[in-house]
Amino acid sequence: MSRLSEKYKSEVLPELQKEFGIKNIMAVPRLEKIVINVGVGEAIQNAKALDSAKAELSLISGQAPVVSRAKKSISAFKLRKGVAIACYVTLRNRRMYEFFDRLVNIVLPRVRDFRGVSPKAFDGRGNFTLGLREQLVFPEIDYTKVEKSRGMNITIVTTARDDTEAYVLLKKLGMPFREA
Repeated sequence: MSRLSEKYKSEVLPELQKEFGIKNIMAVPRLEKIVINVGVGEAIQNAKALDSAKAELSLISGQAPVVSRAKKSISAFKLRKGVAIACYVTLRNRRMYEFFDRLVNIVLPRVRDFRGVSPKAFDGRGNFTLGLREQLVFPEIDYTKVEKSRGMNITIVTTARDDTEAYVLLKKLGMPFREA
């Protein structure tokens, strides 16, 4: 069991239960999954670009990514339906807690000019999406082997009913929110 899931069960769960007045332990907000998505726009011309993105994503997440294909054709972008344009990974349980722990304690402090993540990035249903401009902030990536800097979206899906519950949950788990 990871360090963060232990912290959640022993400290965060009772605090949230008391703060929101929830009697049922299963109704307390918790992390459900984390989805890491890397869009590779240049994969339209260069199919090899997707392979390097997949390799880097598997190093970061510890599991094999799934290739995502275009849902429809867009002539302005020279995009045809069915062309592979992105890859993503869905983390749950132990891997999810370990990734979140690394994200909060190692990766985010390495981001240049980092002053905290925006508390406005919630979607209204208790999910939080964070965008990173480059994959080099992850310690698993060897920057001498990287051909191109790629960004990624990290979506943290919680069981919270609204954004305030999700905000409190992520704050207690150590997410460094910027003061508004």
